[in-house]
Amino acid sequence: MRLTRAALAVAATALTPALLLTTPAFAAGASSAPATVTASAATDDPGTPVDDMSEEELRIAILRIMADEDSGKGVDREANKALNGTVEDMRAFLKTGYRLAQAEDDRVAIVRLLADPDSGKRVIREVNELLNSDPTPEQLRAWLETGYRLAQAEDDRVAIVRLLANPDSGKRVIREVNELLNSDPTPEQLRAWLETG
Repeated sequence: MRLTRAALAVAATALTPALLLTTPAFAAGASSAPATVTASAATDDPGTPVDDMSEEELRIAILRIMADEDSGKGVDREANKALNGTVEDMRAFLKTGYRLAQAEDDRVAIVRLLADPDSGKRVIREVNELLNSDPTPEQLRAWLETGYRLAQAEDDRVAIVRLLANPDSGKRVIREVNELLNSDPTPEQLRAWLETG
C-alpha cells in the first residue's frame, strides 16, 4: 500500500517523540535533515548510526524521506520496497538506495528542463554539458540546488535586458527594468519580476 506524504508526515511526527526519548544518539544527529544526513553519512562511514538503528528507527527515517516534498517517484518506489522488505533492506536503502533513487529523480528533473519551452540557452547548454559528463548523484543534486538557479538567472537577465531593446516596451517597463538591474538583483528577484513585475 502506498502512503501519501501527509500520512507519512503524520506517522513520522507521531513516532518521533518516542524515538527521541529512547535514542539520544539518533536525536542528536537528526536535528536538521534526519534522513538525508543519516543516509549520506552512511555511505561515507561504515560505522554510522544506520547499522545501530532499530527497525522502528529505520522506518521513521524512511518515512521522513518519503514525506520530503523533494522526494520523487524513484525515491518513493525504492522507499516502499525497503519498508515492505527486511530490516537489512531498510538499512541498504538508507546507506545507498536513497542516494541512487534520488539521483534517478534528479536526472528526470534535469532532462525535463530540455523539453521545457521556457528553458533558456544557458540552462539548456548546462544541462547538456552535465548529462554528457556522466555525473555522479552528488553532481546532479548540486546542479539542481545551485547550478540551475544561476543558469536560470542568466537566462532571466538576458530576457529582461531584451525588453530594453524592444521598441514596444513602454516607459514603465523600461523604468522598472532599469531600477531592477541597477539594484543588483538576486536570481529570485529576476525570476519574480519576469513572472509578476
